[in-house]
Amino acid sequence: MTTITANDPANDWDLLITDANIATMDCSIAAPYGAIENAALAIRKGVIVWLGKQADLPKFDVLATPMLSAKGQWLTPGLIDCHSHLMFAGSRAEEFEQRLQGVSYEQIAALGGGIASTVAATRAEDHEALFVLAKDRLNALYAEGVSTVEIKSGYGLDCENEVKILEVARLLGENHPIDVKTTFLGAHALPLEYKGRSDEYIDLVCNEMLEQVVTANLADAVDVFCENVGFSNEQTRRVFNAAKKHNLPVKCHAEQLSNQQGAQLVAEFNGLSADHIEHLDEAGVKAMAAAGTVAVLLPGAFYFLRETKQPPIELLKQYQVPIAISTDFNPGTSPLCSLQLMMNMGCTLFRLTPEETLAGVTRNAAKALGLTDRGVLKVGMRADIAHWQISHPAQLSYQFGVNKLLNLWILGRLN
Repeated sequence: MTTITANDPANDWDLLITDANIATMDCSIAAPYGAIENAALAIRKGVIVWLGKQADLPKFDVLATPMLSAKGQWLTPGLIDCHSHLMFAGSRAEEFEQRLQGVSYEQIAALGGGIASTVAATRAEDHEALFVLAKDRLNALYAEGVSTVEIKSGYGLDCENEVKILEVARLLGENHPIDVKTTFLGAHALPLEYKGRSDEYIDLVCNEMLEQVVTANLADAVDVFCENVGFSNEQTRRVFNAAKKHNLPVKCHAEQLSNQQGAQLVAEFNGLSADHIEHLDEAGVKAMAAAGTVAVLLPGAFYFLRETKQPPIELLKQYQVPIAISTDFNPGTSPLCSLQLMMNMGCTLFRLTPEETLAGVTRNAAKALGLTDRGVLKVGMRADIAHWQISHPAQLSYQFGVNKLLNLWILGRLN
């Protein structure tokens, strides 16, 4: 047995993972993926306390220390889905079929379909039913190595049901291994009962809704759909100002269908992210770069809606705007509950590299949620670690449908 002193920190490691190749995603490491090969990693109390070449391990008690061999396979940070709408009821598969048969979105909406149908179905379900639906979706993400998920409201569109959605999301976070972050998206769409009265609805969002959400501590951030079919730039500003009064960070569904300068607006408020951004211009990119606002790309919606206008990837890279990738999982425009699929689409549809897509679901996705304790594997960070049966990190973007996840630790716990 190796001799160690009583105050040696290696005395109380909860787990030592050996024989690993580690894609740390740490920008301070010059190698692609921040890779360290032939490495080891130690965890104590949910935090990484040692990481480096296995040959450099300090002395430790090999009999008293729990150990696991990665057998030469790869470790990455746990994946982060930083934009999802997974709290909803009902299905819109029939609308999908109708659109393929030539029925327009406007015709579907006039018959009570579209987002109105999801709102009606979600309002009709109680806390328990929504919990079960969302838990199944969360389980699917967890099985793919996802350790943190953002869940938005936005399918309630009244005080009672927006609060209900966020209450269930908080409950999920308390009863599921995945860490859940919640975002208030009351300004997602105009409910039918406020047709023609969008300013009055924004009054409700900024005052009564947000007050209830804040009082109950139900949201980590506030989002708005700033679009010609959503809410105007000025209405978005009103919501952002209300969020600012409550010290809540903001983000924005911006420039998906047209350029409403939503990205510049969210950057003005030092917002966390501008999401979708297919119609983002150079002025918006510059504003995001100056503010440190993350660009969240949502290739699932781009694919499902058969869009052709791509986000300005080269401009984002030119101005060094961090790029995140997410599912946008929702029933209408991205019913695709797979972050690994989004990684593949990030490469095939948007021509990102596998390293860029992995950064997009780890380091940059954490930044898009305002989280500084995860997304990178290094000493002092949360021990959210995915263990993959792969020979190179590029495999995570290269192949879809064959899940290579072996283990997933969240806060150092293997669930």
